[in-house]
Amino acid sequence: MADDALNLAGKCILITGASSGIGRATAQLMAHRGARIVGLARDANRLEETRASLAGSNHLVRSVDLEDAAAIGPLVQDLVQETAPLAAIVHAAGVQHARPLRMSRPDDFLAHYRVNALAGAMLLAAVSKRGIAAEGGCSVVLVGSVMSELGAAGLSAYCSSKGALLGLVRAAALELAAARIRVNAVLPGVVDTEMSRHHRATLGAEHVKQIEQMHPLGIGQAEDVAQAIAFLASDAARWITGTCLTVDGGYSAQ
Repeated sequence: MADDALNLAGKCILITGASSGIGRATAQLMAHRGARIVGLARDANRLEETRASLAGSNHLVRSVDLEDAAAIGPLVQDLVQETAPLAAIVHAAGVQHARPLRMSRPDDFLAHYRVNALAGAMLLAAVSKRGIAAEGGCSVVLVGSVMSELGAAGLSAYCSSKGALLGLVRAAALELAAARIRVNAVLPGVVDTEMSRHHRATLGAEHVKQIEQMHPLGIGQAEDVAQAIAFLASDAARWITGTCLTVDGGYSAQ
């Protein structure tokens, strides 16, 4: 394998959730490695901040609401016509709201499923259509969570929506392999992002300390997860599909 297998030069990569956290860190890392970024998120102003922080030029950002699942396919087709066929898709957008089961309503679960799981499925459906994936194939990386396997009290909607991604990855990897579309997920532990900080702010100091102690290598940074995503998106991972890569600082080893 060539020494530059991790190089992303000339690859057009779509990233959801690019306005902050893991999505932004991934966009920055991939742009640094030469990729052309198509960044999606709801907050237009923060998307522009992301674009301004990217190395290189010719990047595109678009403000979208991923809860509108029916619009995702046509959106991807329009974006590819405006840029280029996609060498990778990273679904980093996500929502997390803590609510005990006794207070949960159907909409609490549906809000998580629409963005965390259904949007990922619709991105996979979109890339399976003619002309969307690059000629050499496409790598799709879904950002799950280690909580999909281990669970967390008060986060049933979040954990179950991320758990849905595990089955999606395996089924889609088998279905799309013949089209040279690889499908994998990364499962982060607690990472220091705006979303996780908001969640931790709702907890007591002792609970937060306990969470930190459950990560032997400490709370992660968005860049730690971005490195794993960039690897799975690159040619260095050309024989990897249908897998879920845990990136959790040792949390799940206990």
